[in-house]
Amino acid sequence: MEIRKPAVAGRFYDADPDKLKKTILKYLDCGPAKSEGELIGILAPHAGYLYSGAIAGAAYAEVVVPRSAIVLCPNHTGMGARRSLWASGSWRLPGGELKIDQELAERVREAARLDCDSLAHQHEHALEVQLPFLRARNPQVAIVPICLSALSARDCVALGEGIARAIGEHRQEVLLVASTDLSHYISAAEARHLDGLALERVQALDPEGLYRTVRSERISMCGVLPATVVLFAARRLGATSARLIRYATSGDVSRDFDQVVGYAGLAFR
Repeated sequence: MEIRKPAVAGRFYDADPDKLKKTILKYLDCGPAKSEGELIGILAPHAGYLYSGAIAGAAYAEVVVPRSAIVLCPNHTGMGARRSLWASGSWRLPGGELKIDQELAERVREAARLDCDSLAHQHEHALEVQLPFLRARNPQVAIVPICLSALSARDCVALGEGIARAIGEHRQEVLLVASTDLSHYISAAEARHLDGLALERVQALDPEGLYRTVRSERISMCGVLPATVVLFAARRLGATSARLIRYATSGDVSRDFDQVVGYAGLAFR
């Protein structure tokens, strides 16, 4: 059984299991999960918890995490396949492991034409940092990790609709998670403007518009591919609303408003 070891424990989040648990519970202290409408998925940031943990926590506080979660992230390292699926085994975290939902992973692989590949995931942080939040909401959750790069808009349509078909065939509740940060290393004022353009398309459940806007406005949204794919899937699964839960920038923590990264948490119902 292939085990994926933590790549960024001790850097993006605490490597000590007890300290990590306390940190996650602090970020999730946002009240009970909302119950109005079936929650299909969320969008959450993936920076170090110091900067984006509160935004991610606000998003996960909306969620009653089911047995399975499909987590999609961008490929920051350039390693591995463009449509990379970790299809079996488990992912180790400080304090335990999360198993792969192999049955769902196989359905997703076939329906979305993904490649079984571990290389893209080996050093990637964007998916790993989501897992402590998922585990805190449901210690028994099983995951399907997907890492994406260099996809066309047409590719995103096919992947999103394929994932939706696989979820429909699975006949059990599945949570979709899109891992993304927003604008990178620009002023806070410019980030809020550009991020607002992207978030407007997300809130409109408009994946075509999101993909187009990020490219035409040159928005440095690193996870535009997973966000676009999840939007296509969510729309196919019947999503009717996307609510912005919280937005912030790294400047709100560092107090450096000249070079910020933007973060947002959203829920799709």
